[in-house]
Amino acid sequence: MTSWATETRRIRARLEASRSDTDRPHFDPREVDDLPLPVRRYFHHALVPGQPIITSVTMSHEGTFNTSPSGESWRRFSSSQRVVTRRPGFDWDARIAMLPGVTVRVHDAYVNGEGMLHAALFGMFDVEKSHDTTGLALGELIRFLAEAAWYPTALLPREGVRWLAVDDNSARARLTDGNLSVMLLFRFNPTGSIASVRADARGRSHNGVTIPTPWEGTWSQEERRDGMLVPIVGEVAWLLPEGRLPYWRGRLTDVRYDFSD
Repeated sequence: MTSWATETRRIRARLEASRSDTDRPHFDPREVDDLPLPVRRYFHHALVPGQPIITSVTMSHEGTFNTSPSGESWRRFSSSQRVVTRRPGFDWDARIAMLPGVTVRVHDAYVNGEGMLHAALFGMFDVEKSHDTTGLALGELIRFLAEAAWYPTALLPREGVRWLAVDDNSARARLTDGNLSVMLLFRFNPTGSIASVRADARGRSHNGVTIPTPWEGTWSQEERRDGMLVPIVGEVAWLLPEGRLPYWRGRLTDVRYDFSD
């Protein structure tokens, strides 16, 4: 049986092997001059001129996770996450306390265009294991794009994001990775910060069936980290016909960036 630590090292080694650096290591405000107004406002808000471009990130989180598919059954979690921005990818390694002394470990990952979800009781006994389906990969690429508020230089056009105007407070962002392409609606606060991100459809597993479902993440409580303004608190929810169903509420507890030379 492969240990959880061994699996984590294997996923993250693949993630590191996929990374490449940018040939322009710093942000120039002129590169966003042609973007929609709220997007320009965001970059001028979040970044400073000459901001080094992020190549990878290591983050820690804590919060609560809703384990009920239709109601509310919140459990404490802690997690570490490794992200590379080129080629886009991440591994979220979480520990969810289901009951006193009972823990489920979770890998939620996107590596080399493939999605992966693995949940195991005590990190040893599989509860769920999904890998390399198109729907899963698309869902994970949506997550990478939505969470780029934590690594904001990844949202620059030079990193492959195409911005499309909507109105004075929102814009759509499209990201393509190989044969996969996703689009999210970003809504911005008057200050320029990201208020929310929304997907028209992301695969939601319910009773053994994956159902395309509207999905939303919201952000708040910005702090300056390594020169950038990033949100510290977030919530993620499914937007069901009967109402909004949150399933992740978390706080960024630590973040360490690697930058282009």
